[in-house]
Amino acid sequence: MEFLKDRRTLLALVGGALALLAGVIIASVMVNKGKGEKPAPPPASQGGLVVETGAPDDGRLDPAKPLRCFVAGQYVGEMTLAECAKRNGVATGALDVGVDEAGNLAAADQAGTMLTPLPPQPEAVTPLNPAPTAPAQPPAATNAPAGGCWRYVDGGWRKLPNDLTLNACVQALFAGRCERPGGATYGRWMQQTLRLVPGKVEVSGDNRSFRPLAEQAQNCSISTIG
Repeated sequence: MEFLKDRRTLLALVGGALALLAGVIIASVMVNKGKGEKPAPPPASQGGLVVETGAPDDGRLDPAKPLRCFVAGQYVGEMTLAECAKRNGVATGALDVGVDEAGNLAAADQAGTMLTPLPPQPEAVTPLNPAPTAPAQPPAATNAPAGGCWRYVDGGWRKLPNDLTLNACVQALFAGRCERPGGATYGRWMQQTLRLVPGKVEVSGDNRSFRPLAEQAQNCSISTIG
């Protein structure tokens, strides 16, 4: 009987030792397996967290996006460009589209609403030959920067053939032309919007807020800039 009791004790000890050894082997395998794996990327990099920067419009007009609509100079609500053209009784391409005095995107017929045209797109620029009757340009200072000069006419931007200084661009666009009360004529020099209103030329760096740039005399001449 003592022999059988000692044998059962021995078997129990051997079984416990085997179980402990198996646990150590399994734990060692799992640890070694985890060492070669790279950590999983964060959920934001897998599931579509996308951060976009920059201006949403960048000067492009979405035909389906509502804009402020004016009919005969009166605000009639927000609607698509096609609906606004229908309210004005004209084709879509006949509407002036730009920024109103409050800085909102707007569209209007040419009757009594002052809209600042959207900046020109580089690929849409059409060269404009200078008119034969254009006034002579005063000599430019050698240290004055020169850049692209655009005229806004017939609902689109036309680029003058040569780069000009700011003064030369203003003279080419507006000298000899007087604007009627309530009206405005637009141009661009490099990244700035130019606006001729009665008695002066204004400039804007953001296409919304204008400041005086040059005075205009009664004979429609523009004072030299710089």
